[in-house]
Amino acid sequence: MKKQNVLNLIKYHVERNENAFRNESISIARYFDSIGDYQLAEYIMSLIAESNLYTPQASDFESEFLKQLDIRAVAPLNLPIDISDDIKGVINAVNHNIGINKFLFEGFPGSGKTEAAKHVARLLDRTIYYVDFDNLIDSKLGQTNKNIARVFSEINMIPNSNKVVVLFDEIDVIALDRVNRNDVREMGRVTSAILRELDRLTDLNKEIVIIATTNLYSNFDKALTRRFDAVINFNRYSKEDLIEVAEYYFTSFIKNFKGISKDTRLFKKILNTSDKLPYPGELKNIIKTSLAFSDANIEHDYLRRLYNNLVSNLDQTDLEQLRIQGFTVREIEKLKDESKSTISRKLSKEENADE
Repeated sequence: MKKQNVLNLIKYHVERNENAFRNESISIARYFDSIGDYQLAEYIMSLIAESNLYTPQASDFESEFLKQLDIRAVAPLNLPIDISDDIKGVINAVNHNIGINKFLFEGFPGSGKTEAAKHVARLLDRTIYYVDFDNLIDSKLGQTNKNIARVFSEINMIPNSNKVVVLFDEIDVIALDRVNRNDVREMGRVTSAILRELDRLTDLNKEIVIIATTNLYSNFDKALTRRFDAVINFNRYSKEDLIEVAEYYFTSFIKNFKGISKDTRLFKKILNTSDKLPYPGELKNIIKTSLAFSDANIEHDYLRRLYNNLVSNLDQTDLEQLRIQGFTVREIEKLKDESKSTISRKLSKEENADE
């Protein structure tokens, strides 16, 4: 702590600048925490929290490594029932207030992990911060380790921790298996540092909620996995679940495009024809770009683009193939942009040729 900190406290007190006084006090508490005087740091924070004059809000917190996420307009989640039930379980576990507060969301990219974390914060009426890995990871040997300690120090300093969720989005950036030979020793030490800090967090702060996400669970350090109270698997979408998600996006997007004819039946048939639908994040982008890139002068151009993205190249798909896939002559007409009579004639010729 510097003399300037004391002078700032006096200055802010005289000016009755409560926010500045509070932030300066938090800065001083962080200093004592950084040099190992945890009791004094916690005592200062408790004085601030209990004071009648200063009522710090979690949303007032500012940090180099922790950035607040805006969750006021999060889109509705379209999760399978099993995953939704697990998310409700996370909410219930936190509300029981017995120290179950660290959760790992694992699954493929685009499966809804990050959005689910935002919804957890919204449903708990908490502010959510994400850890900024761009600032956290440093090329200097040992500096990332120090930054990890600082992050957790800042987490412990957040006022009203019972109103906060901290998100380690794609934590595998710093938490891959320590014994993996492809991993550098420095990152192994970083993982060990996270283990220590999570253990310390468990002892010091049982109210703050920690959510981490990973796309690489198979490479995740197993010792770190054990530090989480629950692991939620997001790879549980059936084809019917994905079609339901796609319908939601389709209905949401198409209303913004004038002159485009909404054909939900053919839209669903294309989805059903696809051998393997992508997960929601990618599926959302495919539907959006199919609509956005479509020719405004061709009514069903978006459906052709959707078929190309999800099934196969429509130009290389003959009419008989489309009929085998279950498309009617009218639907083929929309996909191929040919008249009904032309399609019927071509199909008739193909049948005669087969005979």
